[in-house]
Amino acid sequence: MDSTACALYFPWVMTSSSSPIRIGIDFGTTNSVIVIAHPDRTIQTIHFPTPEGSTSETCRTLLALWQDMEGSRRVLHRAVGAYAIDAHLDDPAETRLIMSMKSYLAQASFRETQVFGQRLTLESLIATFLRELMALGGLSPAQCHVSVGRPVHFVGDNADDTLGEARLRAAFTQAGFAHVLVMMEPEAAGWRFMQRLNRPATVLVGDFGGGTSDFSVVRFDPASPNATQPLGHAGVGLAGDQFDFRIIDNVVAPFLGRDSTFRIMGGEPLPVPIEWYHALGRWHRLSLMRTPRILNEIADVARTASEPEKLKNLIELVREQHGQDLYNAVSATKRALSSNASAELCFSQPGLEIRTTLHRTDFDRWIAPDIARLGAGIDAALREASLNPEQIDRVFLTGGTSFVPAVRALFTTRFGEEKVELGGEFVSVAEGLALAGTQEPPA
Repeated sequence: MDSTACALYFPWVMTSSSSPIRIGIDFGTTNSVIVIAHPDRTIQTIHFPTPEGSTSETCRTLLALWQDMEGSRRVLHRAVGAYAIDAHLDDPAETRLIMSMKSYLAQASFRETQVFGQRLTLESLIATFLRELMALGGLSPAQCHVSVGRPVHFVGDNADDTLGEARLRAAFTQAGFAHVLVMMEPEAAGWRFMQRLNRPATVLVGDFGGGTSDFSVVRFDPASPNATQPLGHAGVGLAGDQFDFRIIDNVVAPFLGRDSTFRIMGGEPLPVPIEWYHALGRWHRLSLMRTPRILNEIADVARTASEPEKLKNLIELVREQHGQDLYNAVSATKRALSSNASAELCFSQPGLEIRTTLHRTDFDRWIAPDIARLGAGIDAALREASLNPEQIDRVFLTGGTSFVPAVRALFTTRFGEEKVELGGEFVSVAEGLALAGTQEPPA
């Protein structure tokens, strides 16, 4: 988008004022949001253009990289969000689709990857996404002071939270932001909810993302110069993606051969490798299976499998990258179950069609272990704050997973229906980050 278009559609980017634009960015596992905080403390959510000509207040946290020949040299191109999906669908074999970058921030074992022969660090990939995200919203990192959220605990086995925050800061700095404030995501969401308070209150904020669920107990006093006093934090490394995994594991994976057996040299039947289906259930890992080695391994097993066609369906899913359509279908079914007792899951690819009805009672049973972990996280935040549920005045929930009835029940049973309030499904954290940034002293 050129400067003339920016002036028409994004007038804030063309200002000549020396004052920085204060923004909040919720860089999420699944979606990212940008909110501007104006000098009068009003806020404005950036709406991103889409290939269909509409706009959206969220941008999928996806980065597509591909190369084109321009004259005699190859030129690397980039796209994010819906444009990344379009680029991938146009040429899936030649487009590298980078997903769930946030999930790797606290993993010391993941430092870099190779893309078209170039070694790219995780920080540089995130920085590239951020620059493209800002450009899509008509903003320049150099003109902005940014507040960015981080989970209480980053997702992943043996996650190093200190490393995760350091790499997050480094990525934003590499993207061109000169001033970066990092704060806990649930505390940021609390800043947005605080605008509704007219008296001091002790508040529990639950922020449910794609990969993590975070809880903060905060004392808010709207009339005080120090408006917030954090009392306790807790985080759990699961959220909406885990609920998606439960549906995939219980409904979809059997269609792809998870329960099949195979034989080695005519021996006794053996179960197919379960790690394929663990990766299948975590959508950011699915693209890592698309290697000749793993695809050949699945094909070898299929030759002696009890249900070879199902293994071939798995190969088709991975090789032709139908994962995005699968996760869209699963997420839509999960959302429908939040307001209906049953919902239909529909997914198809060449050679496979799934059309089945899911019942909320079954879904609740599948996610019961995850609900127990979330409940333990709530209790941990209360313990750190040295408070009991009766001492919590208000409960604010944000994020799509908070609409799942079993999740909401965790709070209503502990604190009472009258105390629990749901906020903006996707934008509350970014709004709070932008507002919190206005409390920072000017540069």
